[in-house]
Amino acid sequence: MAEEKVGEVVKFFAKPCVAAIKVTEGSLKVGDTIKVIGHTTDITNVIESMEINNQKVQQAVVGDFIGVKVSDRVRPGDEVFKVTPE
Repeated sequence: MAEEKVGEVVKFFAKPCVAAIKVTEGSLKVGDTIKVIGHTTDITNVIESMEINNQKVQQAVVGDFIGVKVSDRVRPGDEVFKVTPE
């Protein structure tokens, strides 16, 4: 599996369990697998849906701030990687 850094977590919302992610390089789309890594974080999720400004979108590019449902707590500053099969 290849991992490519695509952004970082800027905020975490506990009740809906959503991470706000700033896309800093590359792009993400619905269906991609992401891995979130930090000091105490190591989770892998498939993006089932993503939102920009409360609007559902299929793809995000550099500069976008997106909301993505995650399976567990993440923290601001955690790095986000796109995982692709080699």
